[in-house]
Amino acid sequence: MGIMTNFADKLELIIKTMYKTQGLKNSRIEVADALRGLAVIGIVIYHAVEHMNTSGPTPTLSFSWDNDFFHYLGVIVAGKAYGIFAILFGLSFFIQRDNQEQKGKDFSLRFLWRMFLLLIFGTINVAIFDGDILQAYAIIGVLLIPAGYLSNKWLWAITIFLLLQPLEIITYFTGWQVCGWDAAQWGVIGDAHINGSFWENCWVDLTVAPINNWVFYLLTGRATQTLGLFYLGLLFGRYRLFYNEGNNLKIWRIVFIVTLITTLVGNNIDLGFGAQRGEPSLSPILTPMMKAGQTLCYISGAVLMWYAFDWFKKAFKHICFFGRMSLTNYLMSSVLGSFIFYGWGLGMCLVLGTFWSFWVGVGIVVFQIIVLYQWDKHHQRGPLETLWRNLTWCW
Repeated sequence: MGIMTNFADKLELIIKTMYKTQGLKNSRIEVADALRGLAVIGIVIYHAVEHMNTSGPTPTLSFSWDNDFFHYLGVIVAGKAYGIFAILFGLSFFIQRDNQEQKGKDFSLRFLWRMFLLLIFGTINVAIFDGDILQAYAIIGVLLIPAGYLSNKWLWAITIFLLLQPLEIITYFTGWQVCGWDAAQWGVIGDAHINGSFWENCWVDLTVAPINNWVFYLLTGRATQTLGLFYLGLLFGRYRLFYNEGNNLKIWRIVFIVTLITTLVGNNIDLGFGAQRGEPSLSPILTPMMKAGQTLCYISGAVLMWYAFDWFKKAFKHICFFGRMSLTNYLMSSVLGSFIFYGWGLGMCLVLGTFWSFWVGVGIVVFQIIVLYQWDKHHQRGPLETLWRNLTWCW
């Protein structure tokens, strides 16, 4: 009897510390839509510069400074656009969950079904472009469900733990790795992109690429960081930080100053120090952390500018619709980019160097903006967003 009473007391304590909705209205966050639009633009352009994950002989139309151009573009974009996307993914989960909780409904099973649908979208996308993130988001995103019940204190502790790159720290001190690279598999994928037919490319992407993507996620800190950023977005939603209310802008100013300093310092030091002396490099630990800091620098700067300057808000309001159609944009860019750069299409990976590929990426973005702007005039959501929403609530 005493054991049962003790268990009941602990269960009651857990229930009392679970997160409960504040009952505040979650209005549309335009600055989040604009940020999501900017993130998608960055992802599309960087994928074009990377020739949609294709490496091969030096393109015929190249410049001697292409490598430097690629490096500096990577400093600005690589990992940061995905970071913004991940934080806003967590924010979207909070808004949907909180809206349902205010109606007295639990969103867990519905979100699990929603992630299954996203997994299907991701599988379609990975058949076209092996660099897909939707499959990983769908699987990792399931872990948002238990996080939604945690108190802020526990969620902060777990988020900070994940963003400190725990797997990379273990590897640094023990030498143990959760898995290893298989360069031959990457060669198979690259050969299919350059020389394979459309169907050969799809087969390799569906059978080889998903495993290699998870290897990449686990060996570059992307797996734990993605989940950490999901949770950070969930926390931002709980604190309503994207609204101009209370002391939110003061908080964003502090975040901006701290992350700007760390970004400037991090981009001007050798993150691999120690490796020259035969010691393990700290780069696998510090690089993801620096990218997360730079992501927060971008987000905080954009939020501050949005609420401080009307000209900034008016200018970037024009890409809000682009952010609202991020799923459509992402899959559309995979189709367009793969057709332009892969061998089954125009084969431009063998022709265009980094600089010219950058402008191809810009062209893809402009084309998508023109097409989807016309769609936005007559529809509330993008085509795939509408399908995803309808299927989410079909039962």
